[in-house]
Amino acid sequence: MTSPAPSKFLALAAPRSINCRSADRPVALVTGAAKRVGAAISRRLHSLGYDLAIHYHSSAEVAADLCRELNRIRPDSSFIIQQDLSRPRAHDTLLRKFTRRSSRLDALINNASIFEETPLASPDTALWDEMHAINSRLPYFLSLAGAPMLSASEGVIINLLDIHHDRPRQDYAVYCASKSALASLTRSLALELAPAVRVNGVSPGAILWADSEPDKLRRSALRSTPLKRCGEPEDIAQAVEYLCAARYVTGQIINVDGGRSLNM
Repeated sequence: MTSPAPSKFLALAAPRSINCRSADRPVALVTGAAKRVGAAISRRLHSLGYDLAIHYHSSAEVAADLCRELNRIRPDSSFIIQQDLSRPRAHDTLLRKFTRRSSRLDALINNASIFEETPLASPDTALWDEMHAINSRLPYFLSLAGAPMLSASEGVIINLLDIHHDRPRQDYAVYCASKSALASLTRSLALELAPAVRVNGVSPGAILWADSEPDKLRRSALRSTPLKRCGEPEDIAQAVEYLCAARYVTGQIINVDGGRSLNM
């Protein structure tokens, strides 16, 4: 395959590696990787031969368990990174920790997200800042910071969105706005980072319910889903697998929602 034209983002200073991992295996960095959908994505990519950087914020024990599980399958194939993604320069710190373990990056999966209700009757500027910091600011700046490494490997960025990013949900205006911003950034970065890096998104529907999700809303969501059932984290992992391999796909957002967006 002919090498792509150099991306202008290669002009950014590539981070220096300290302890290089195997140059023969692709490497994926998954944010929010310790639990739920992030863990399913990590396991799927690992089964495909990727080494895994498992990011977590506060789920240290769960992240360590996942790392041990993957390393039992293939020794020295996974490591964990702790980082609070709401911090102003979290992208720099996270990538610096990553490059202490790997000089290669083939897939950046921006999965970490915060989901909170924000009714108009009780506006909260702090929650606005935190939700946008994690759901849209961090994926954007981490993508830019990782662009030189991703360009070198002809890699891919995959952003985890939500089917409500363009179909607002009542009482979740701030969350929907943050995901809408990420959807727009996904398409913009696909243009800006081409041809060296592909950028796509996955929009889940009813996959895993938040603990705060009322039963009434759960039933309503399933009634409006043509497949009449909740999806599984593995359904999202399959979409991520496809986008990692789909070398002629960029700037696309795939709904994984059992057809629910047809009725919205």
